[in-house]
Amino acid sequence: MLDGAPSAEAVSTTPRRLFALRIVTVLSLLAGTVYLVWRWGWSVNWDYWWIAVPLVLAETYALIDGYLFGFTIWRIKRRGAAPPPSPDATVDVFVTTYNEPVDLVMTTALAALEITWPHQTYILDDGARPEMKAAAEAAGIGYVTRTDDWADRPRHAKAGNLNNALLQTSGEFLMILDADQIPKPEILDRTLGWFDDPEMALVQTPQWFSNVSASDPLGSQAPLFYGPIQQGKDGWNAAFFCGSNAVIRREALMRLGVTGYVKAVESAVRAALEASERILARAARRARKGDIDTAGAISQVREGVRTALADLDDGAAYGDVTFRFQSTVRTASRSVVDRDLAGIAADLAELGYTDEVGITADPETGIPMVQEDVLHELTTRDLSPLAALEEVAQLMRKVDVTRSDEAQPVMPMAIVSVTEDMATCMELHAAGWKSAYHHEILATGLAPEDVGTMLKQRLRWAQGTLQVLLKDNPLKKRGLTAGQRLMYFATMWSYLSGFAALAYLLAPVLYLTAGVLPVHAYGLTFLALFTPYFLLNQLVFGIVGYGVRTWRGHQYSLALFPIWIKACTTAVGNVWFGRELGFIVTPKVREGGRQPFPWRLIWPQLLVMVLLTLAVLSGVVQLMTTDNLSVIGVGVNTIWVLYDLIVLSVIIEAALYRAPEPDPIEDVTNEELVS
Repeated sequence: MLDGAPSAEAVSTTPRRLFALRIVTVLSLLAGTVYLVWRWGWSVNWDYWWIAVPLVLAETYALIDGYLFGFTIWRIKRRGAAPPPSPDATVDVFVTTYNEPVDLVMTTALAALEITWPHQTYILDDGARPEMKAAAEAAGIGYVTRTDDWADRPRHAKAGNLNNALLQTSGEFLMILDADQIPKPEILDRTLGWFDDPEMALVQTPQWFSNVSASDPLGSQAPLFYGPIQQGKDGWNAAFFCGSNAVIRREALMRLGVTGYVKAVESAVRAALEASERILARAARRARKGDIDTAGAISQVREGVRTALADLDDGAAYGDVTFRFQSTVRTASRSVVDRDLAGIAADLAELGYTDEVGITADPETGIPMVQEDVLHELTTRDLSPLAALEEVAQLMRKVDVTRSDEAQPVMPMAIVSVTEDMATCMELHAAGWKSAYHHEILATGLAPEDVGTMLKQRLRWAQGTLQVLLKDNPLKKRGLTAGQRLMYFATMWSYLSGFAALAYLLAPVLYLTAGVLPVHAYGLTFLALFTPYFLLNQLVFGIVGYGVRTWRGHQYSLALFPIWIKACTTAVGNVWFGRELGFIVTPKVREGGRQPFPWRLIWPQLLVMVLLTLAVLSGVVQLMTTDNLSVIGVGVNTIWVLYDLIVLSVIIEAALYRAPEPDPIEDVTNEELVS
C-alpha cells in the first residue's frame, strides 16, 4: 500500500459518524456566527479601520468558507462497488500528451493496452512528434494529432486536443489519462457499471501519486479533496471531473458540443440584431423630413429587431428568428426600393461605379442589392436610409453559422478556461447529466517533484477556476441545482483566500510592533467567543478527515497566498482585459543535478516569516520595558504568530524537498480509499 494512503476503515463514514459530524458542524457554524456578530457589532476598532476592517472581512470570508464546507460534507456519499457493466460497452482510452518524454508516454499507453475490458487505445499527441508516432505505431497503439483545420486557429490546449480526437474516434465511452497516469488493468471493469444509469455522464476516480513521500511536503496527494470533499460533492450530484483517471459518456459530450454550437450561433444572431438596431437608429435620424414611406420602412424593421430579440429571449429557434426578421427586411425594402434605387445608383455613379458593376439582383428574391465590393464605401457615406436596410440584410446573411474562427464548429470540451475539466463538468451538470466519484485507486501518476513545478501547477488550477467564475458564475448558471451551484462556488471561493491571508499575517505584526489594535481588546470576551469556534472547527476536520493526513491542505491554503493573489489578478486581467494567461504543462520528469534554493520563488513567504519573528521579539521587549501592550494581547498574538510560522514552514520544507524514486504500479494495493 502507498505511504499515507488511508484504509477503508480510516475514512469510512458510518451513519453514527455522519450524525456526529453534522452535529459538530452545526455547533461550529453557530459558534462562528456568534463570534462574527460580536466582531462586527462590538469589537472593530474604528480608530485603525484600515487594518481592523480587512481583518474582520478575512474572518467573515473564513466563516463563509466554513458554511460552504459544512454544506459540502452534509451529504457525503459512500459508493460501494459499481454494478456489472453492460457487455456491449465500447471504450476509447485517450492518453493525452504535449511534450512529455516518449518513454513516459509509452509506459502509460502500454499499461492502457493491458486494461482487461475490450477497448481501443489512442495517444493524443498535441506536439505532433514523429518519434511519438513511430513508437505508437510500433506498439499497435492508435495515434491522433491535430487535423489541418487547426492551423492558424485557436488551439485551446488540452481541451482542443480532446475535441480534435472526439471527432476522429467512435467509442461509446472514453477514458482520459494524462501522460503519466498509469492505469490498473481493472479500471474499466470497476467503473463502467455506473453508466447503467442512462443519465450518468462522468465517473471520476482519485488521482494518486507514486513518487510522493509519506510526509508529502508539496501537498500533492490531496486526501481531503480525493475523499470527503469529492464524496460530499457526489452527494449533491456535483462530483468534479479532474482531467484524468475519468470515464465519460461520449453522447453527453457530443450533446454538449451541439448545444454549445447552437448557443454560439444564437449569440452571433443576437449580436447582428443589436448591430442592426444601431444602424437603423442612425438611418432614422438621417431620413428626410416628411419621407413617410422610408420612415415607415425603417420603423417596421426596427420593430422586427425588437420582436426578434424578444423571441430569442423566449427560447425561439435562431433559424426561425432569422427567417422572420429577414422576411421583415425584404418586405420593408420592397415597399420603397423602386423609388430609392435611383438614388443609390446616383451615389454609385458618384463613387465611379457603373450600374452594372454596383448593383445586382439577389438570386433568391430578385431584389436589387449592392455588391459586396462596394458595400463598405457605401456604408461610410451619408446614403439614403434604404442603403441602411440593405446593410442590415447583408449583416444578417453574414452570420457565421460555420464558426470559421474555430477549427471545428462543435467543441464538446469547454474552451472557456485552462481548466477544461471543471468547465466541462459544470456544463454537463447544467444540462441535466449526472456524475459519480468512485473512491478507489485505479491509476497512479507522477506529482511535481520540486517547489517551482508545484507552484506553476497550483497557479494554473487557480487561474482556470477563477476564469470559470468570472465567465460563467455558477451561482447564476441556468440548469444547475442549488446544491450544484454551491458546490462549484465553494471551490472557486477557496481561491480567494490569498487576500484574507494578508490580513491574518499583517495584523499580529502591527500589534506587536506598533501597538495597532484591530479589536478593542484581546480580553476574556474575545477568548470566550473565539476559543469554542476555533476548537469546534478543528473538531469538524478531525471527524471528517479521521485517519487522513489533511494538515498539508491547511498549510497550503495559507502558505501559497502569493499564488492565490496572482491567480486572481491574472484571471481578471485575462477575462476583463484580454491579457494572455498562457498554458503550462506540468513537467513529469525531475531535473538532474543539485538544484539551488529557490529564493526567487518563495521570497514573499520568507519575508513574512522574518517579519513575524521580529514582531514577536518586539512585542516581548515592549511588554518588559513599557506599558504599551497588554499581557493577554501579546500572548494571543504570539500564539497567532507561532501558528502562522508553523503553517508557513511548509514552504521551506517544500523548497528543500527531493522526491524519492516512484513506486511501481504493482506495489499499489488499494484497500480501497473507501469502499
